[in-house]
Amino acid sequence: MSQSRIAAVDVGNDSVKAIFGELDQEFNIPNITARDIEDRPVIGIEELDQKDPLEGIHIRVHSPALQENNAIYRVGHLASKSTNSTELDPGSGKSQEDQTLIMLFASIALDAAKANKTGSNNVIDANYTLGTGLPLREVKEGKDAGYRSKLLGSVHQVEFLVTPKYQGIKVNIKFDEVKVYPEGFAAYINLVMDHDLKIINKDLIDKRILIQDIGGLSTDIAVIKNRTVDDDKAQGFNLGVSESLENIREEIFSNHGVEVDSRRDVVEIITRNNDRNHIMVKGSRTSVHDITDRILMELAKKQYRLLRNVWQKNSQTEICYFVGGGSNVLKEYIKTLNNNLDGFNIEFFEDDKESIWMMANAYYKLLSEFTKKTEKLKEEKKTVKKS
Repeated sequence: MSQSRIAAVDVGNDSVKAIFGELDQEFNIPNITARDIEDRPVIGIEELDQKDPLEGIHIRVHSPALQENNAIYRVGHLASKSTNSTELDPGSGKSQEDQTLIMLFASIALDAAKANKTGSNNVIDANYTLGTGLPLREVKEGKDAGYRSKLLGSVHQVEFLVTPKYQGIKVNIKFDEVKVYPEGFAAYINLVMDHDLKIINKDLIDKRILIQDIGGLSTDIAVIKNRTVDDDKAQGFNLGVSESLENIREEIFSNHGVEVDSRRDVVEIITRNNDRNHIMVKGSRTSVHDITDRILMELAKKQYRLLRNVWQKNSQTEICYFVGGGSNVLKEYIKTLNNNLDGFNIEFFEDDKESIWMMANAYYKLLSEFTKKTEKLKEEKKTVKKS
């Protein structure tokens, strides 16, 4: 595939949200990996092609960008069933972790395998224009430049091993361009523009606003005025929901003897519509409300303190939007605190999907604008040459 395809990939701490092409493909894959020493055994090999590839991502990844090259991984749902699965640790930097790259390459390889016919040698050469993001803290530390250069100028190969439909396919990924955006700014773009880059929120465009993006490992608070992010006042904090979700997992195990597979499953227990904050213990429906309420309220207080401190320094702020998967988990607790305390003008997205997909959508919009401008410049150069 010679023409460059758009890939907007948000490697969130809970899951990877990725949008491709002309909005013709999207994936949501749990951000969990597990190292494999050898090819995994397959039960019912003849049924492999009947299954969803997302349920059985099993790959070997070869890339000079990785610290551990040429290793085999189970990814996403398949990894969550492994005893040695890993999720990103609190305190780790997204730009420094192999896991971030493995998830990025896996999602792109899945798109390439679905969007292309393989040649006789089962190899796909795939070119992409990538839009992705890093927490504000890492961008302010200048980590975005190193992350971008790791991706550009090299070929990254993903080989599908025992993966439904794609077993034996190798995808060579090359990036024609990589744009790394600060996550808070991306959220703002998504609030004010639609996919055709038309302004959809005129009320918001000239307001002074904060965007508090609560992730798994970090929280960004973007300060926006005059339609741009104030880089000096915007702040990134090393505080996310992962540690609290891990604590809930551990307490459920120690109090009830029930092992919850992953943080993502904890989120499911906390946020689902039916039987929220309940688990099954030996076949009986059991409340874990006491555990979740105590731990999440403690975290909500810390998040509220961050909001209060940033708002004090930006006293003319008109509204704060809470975005990201962590906001989804803490929504009711932060609302309760705000009602009882300062009464700031804050807003959450009631549509969980909108909040969760916000970053990927923003990267897509920013990338679309970039590619349109690039094409326009190319056309103008051609016209100048002809004349």
